Amino acid sequence: MRQTRTTPAVFLILTLVVALAGSTGTALGEDDCIVLDDFSHAPTGQFPPDWKVRKDAGKQIYSVQVDAGRKFLHAEAHDVGIQAAKQSPWDLTTHPILAWSWRPRKFPEGADERTDRNDSVLAVYAVFPASRIAVKSVKYIWSEQVPVDTHLVSSRGYTQVRVLASGRAGVDEWHEARANVLEDYKRYFGVSEVPKPEGIAVLTDADDTHSLATGDYANFRVCPH
Repeated sequence: MRQTRTTPAVFLILTLVVALAGSTGTALGEDDCIVLDDFSHAPTGQFPPDWKVRKDAGKQIYSVQVDAGRKFLHAEAHDVGIQAAKQSPWDLTTHPILAWSWRPRKFPEGADERTDRNDSVLAVYAVFPASRIAVKSVKYIWSEQVPVDTHLVSSRGYTQVRVLASGRAGVDEWHEARANVLEDYKRYFGVSEVPKPEGIAVLTDADDTHSLATGDYANFRVCPH
């Protein structure tokens, strides 16, 4: 099922990517994965220093926390929707899989990404260059209402959305997520050649529902399979 909705999200992501200065080092992880960020070196209780937000208010939404020895990015959005992004280019030809852990805590009240109540408890973007003034992205969401593998379109087609998880089952629990960004980009944008990703972004938002959304993200990495 497709839903087209024009939003300023693409320009917000562009601002984030352009604002990021330089790339950061990566480390080899399990199974030859490359760690983009596991927040292990970020100060607890603060916004991660190598991430960026378009508005300073976004730094109040996201903070690094620790639980049972695991560091993660906690998001708490009160009637607001601001993305956080990190510049982490990688080679899709060798590492097409984007993997991470996420944990839904509180779903935005009455949200449905197919409508104008387009809020998500959790969303992860793979961000790509498109032109001098725009970017493209594949956005992976955890939706309360929309079925898994539903394909949505937003930002005038610049953002292609895939529902990766759905429903309230597993709330307050960590879940592993994996997506073949290379194949999803080809399929959703209808191309055979895929540009090199600029990095990743996250969004926990509740601005359209005027409610509260909270969720957690951890252990971002890219993998060969």
